[in-house]
Amino acid sequence: MSYKAFLSHSKVSKEDQEFYDLKNKAAEYYRSNGVPQKIENVLNEMFWQKPDDIYGYLANYFSRLSYIPVISKIIGKEVFDRRGLTAVQTQVYCIIRNEEKVVCSAVMSGPSDGLEADGVAESGEAFSNSNQQRLSITTALKWIREHLSPMLQGFNPTDQTNVDKLLSDFFMARYLEHKDSLNIEKEDGLRIESVSEAPPQATPTPAPTKDKKGSDKGKKGNSTEKLLPPAEAPVPHLPGAMAVGVISLAVAKTAARLLGEPLYRHITSVRVPQAQSEMHLPVPMITILSCGKNSAGKLNLLEEVILMPSSSQRVREVIGMGFELQCEMRRVLNGSAYKAGPIGVTEEGALQVGFERPEQALDLVTEVCANLALPLGSDLHLAINCAADGLMDYSHGKYEVMSGCHKSPDELVDMYGGLINKYPAITSLIDPFRKEDVDQWERLASVIGQSCCLIADAASNLCPRWSEVQPLPPGVTRVIIRHHSDMTISDLIQSIAEQKETMLAAGSGDVSIVDLAVGSGVSFLKLGGLRGGERMDKYNRLLAIEEELEQEGILGTVLSHNGAREKNSLCQIFPKHLTPEATVTL
Repeated sequence: MSYKAFLSHSKVSKEDQEFYDLKNKAAEYYRSNGVPQKIENVLNEMFWQKPDDIYGYLANYFSRLSYIPVISKIIGKEVFDRRGLTAVQTQVYCIIRNEEKVVCSAVMSGPSDGLEADGVAESGEAFSNSNQQRLSITTALKWIREHLSPMLQGFNPTDQTNVDKLLSDFFMARYLEHKDSLNIEKEDGLRIESVSEAPPQATPTPAPTKDKKGSDKGKKGNSTEKLLPPAEAPVPHLPGAMAVGVISLAVAKTAARLLGEPLYRHITSVRVPQAQSEMHLPVPMITILSCGKNSAGKLNLLEEVILMPSSSQRVREVIGMGFELQCEMRRVLNGSAYKAGPIGVTEEGALQVGFERPEQALDLVTEVCANLALPLGSDLHLAINCAADGLMDYSHGKYEVMSGCHKSPDELVDMYGGLINKYPAITSLIDPFRKEDVDQWERLASVIGQSCCLIADAASNLCPRWSEVQPLPPGVTRVIIRHHSDMTISDLIQSIAEQKETMLAAGSGDVSIVDLAVGSGVSFLKLGGLRGGERMDKYNRLLAIEEELEQEGILGTVLSHNGAREKNSLCQIFPKHLTPEATVTL
């Protein structure tokens, strides 16, 4: 007689019956999930392998069978960034093997990060950024707490594309709401004005005959002077926008940690799902000198003098060369040959020196390179960041290239042409004009020909995703892109892919920007100078990535425009006959 039949003919206590039923349920539960078979398999495997750490072996075995981690919540906090400015930090929590754990975090500042609003300082708006930053922070934290954290619950953090799509859709909805509210306010304001204003019909009109002559004379006298195109209105920043960028970055870092791979590899897989047999490093751009508006001398024009090394040189060599240059510059400046102002260090980590004329700064760099036997003009070239959008004196309608020295846009074209002829090592000009001075961009491109390329930074017209993309100024062959606070990782990858030649500016974020540059495939990485812990962390990260790729044997060479594999030199990056189609793309 079976045990079950015996129980049916015997008196069994209620407790025994419940215990028996519970055992059956447990056995069925484990059997349906394949637990006995899996335990038997791992015990048999472990017996033959006889590992030293038995429980570690078991933990590794069963961890491979666990569910994929999913996002459980996202916490936003107000913190201070490395510059002492308020920023938003997000922490991503995931359910990992039935436990909720914080996996990774990211910090991002607001609209003042990246391209600064100081470029429109003449309007006075740049100085109200503290209130804008406060509103942006509080709105971002509210969005994270009330909307984005619940919406992302249950998402796989490795699915970057879908996470970014959700963030973009949410942001677009908020933007449309914000736009509607502004339109309503504008209509209400116009309605109030129309009611309060007196009808203009009683206003007498002056006799046109007398004034017409005067006005005609005025027009005739001013006909030789071109009217300065007015500055475009700055692109408005939607309060709370940084929630989008910081969550996207935090999720990407979380995915990389969960997958056990560097962030740059994860970004590469998002950009190109197929496995990569080789990877390329962006060429680092080192700012070695700054003689802009904040320097002690009269010179305003040379905001940054940037060293462009050869891509065939290793990062360690480039960093060592940059240090040697800065040390030699200090030594030369301490002599009597140059009457320079006090030597400082900019926020970007470069030497800041006050000069009277641009030739003094360029002569210094030329002399220092000659002293160190560096091949300036052959394997080393210079890029000049003019930052001209901040030099326009709207009261004169001219650029204040030196204190008290104003030049019209046409005069500035001639000045750039003279400098490039005198210093052929200059192969790039960044923002030589405001983006509104279209005629001068075109004229400069024809004057300098193919010996120098024009790069757009503030003049690149990179608008938010909801705005119509504006064309680049004529003659621009490269664009500097920044990871703005309202950009998802997918937005950044797309922006880079849409341009033929891109440079990514590091800004004031953490070292993850270096991984983003490597993973997104940019050609150049603008890291700033070689001073300050924050800057050196970025250079050290680039150095570490180079060593990793070299050890794995996948540090790729550069492909030329016709697909040939070349060991790249700077002559190939900046050829004498430069065309957009002939530039090296990575």
